Amino acid sequence: MAFGVYVHIPYCIQRCTYCDFATYEQSKILPPDQYVELLFKEIRQKHRYYTPQSLDTIYFGGGTPSLIPAHLIVAIIKELGRFGYTTRPDTEITIEINPATIDEEKLKVYLDHGVNRFSVGAQTFDDRLLKVVNREHSARQTLQTLDLLRAYDLNFSFDILFALPSQTVAGLKNDVKIAIEQGARHISPYCLTVPDGHPLSKGRPVDDEQIEMFDIIATELTENGFQQYEISNFARPGFESRHNMLYWVDEPYWSLGLSAHSYSKESAWGTRYWNINSIGEYQKQILAFDGQEFATPTQHLPKEQYEILEMHQALTDFCHTSMRLMRGLKTEQLAQKFPASVQEKVFGLLKGLEEKSWVQHDNGHWSLTRSGLVLSNKVFQELTFLEGDV
Repeated sequence: MAFGVYVHIPYCIQRCTYCDFATYEQSKILPPDQYVELLFKEIRQKHRYYTPQSLDTIYFGGGTPSLIPAHLIVAIIKELGRFGYTTRPDTEITIEINPATIDEEKLKVYLDHGVNRFSVGAQTFDDRLLKVVNREHSARQTLQTLDLLRAYDLNFSFDILFALPSQTVAGLKNDVKIAIEQGARHISPYCLTVPDGHPLSKGRPVDDEQIEMFDIIATELTENGFQQYEISNFARPGFESRHNMLYWVDEPYWSLGLSAHSYSKESAWGTRYWNINSIGEYQKQILAFDGQEFATPTQHLPKEQYEILEMHQALTDFCHTSMRLMRGLKTEQLAQKFPASVQEKVFGLLKGLEEKSWVQHDNGHWSLTRSGLVLSNKVFQELTFLEGDV
């Protein structure tokens, strides 16, 4: 069984127009050393939630983790190790970085302490569009950051944001071309999603054009040696995100920091728990339990911060996350986790989706077809279960 830790670092240079993550402009939050001290206290309080073990992955996300001093990132890795959550030479340690927030000195500190994967907040190489979404960096700064990573032959990934207001197909193709040329080994295309009335909702490509844009990205990446292994993720063979895979293959993970969500298998169908998304309230809760240790979220957190899953909820999660992967849902794993009556229910639904050509069955795997990828929300809706369904 694989296991990993996610650490949320909620510091940003600015709030991007489209962002709904729990982050703060760096001048409007605690100094980084004080926030990291809260993380240490949280580790001490919750380290018994899981069995101390060698970690398969650590992921520093945000926000912009590269904004805070590098020695604090190192300190978090060491603090986890003090409580038995150690790293190995093959542990995947990822840090999200933004262009112009990292230099060679900071990079060497990361590398000396095991960080071996970098997720670069590029989004687009079009300066005009970067300003539209309120990104502070320029395309030139992104390319300079990539030059630095490439000089050390490092494993780096970045997102491509598409369906932006006034974005053209030609501009998108150029973004993909540059991404490939720059040597990224993992690329995640994300369609801009904002509610009606949002400033970025005006002038966006219509739905059919959004689908065309994704198809263009997928075609360009596939023709250049990338494999689509999840709905929104492409990688060169062997460079899939091992940390993200934990979320999609029903493995436990421990998440630390503001608004962080975790999953454990302490209960029959799994337990989910999460932290408060206000920095003031998060700080208050951590300090309230200072010096204490707990073995489970149910004896530690208020009821509104955890959920002991019932079978129908676990089944919904299992189906949704499995079908996000291109390899799909493995019938063997379904049989290992759920009773025969539940398997029959799921297979009946999948056969109905197969008749619509939304899913396909091959060698013990049910997976999305090309049509199913476009209509994945409808597939997931069909595979959502209520208490009385199973």
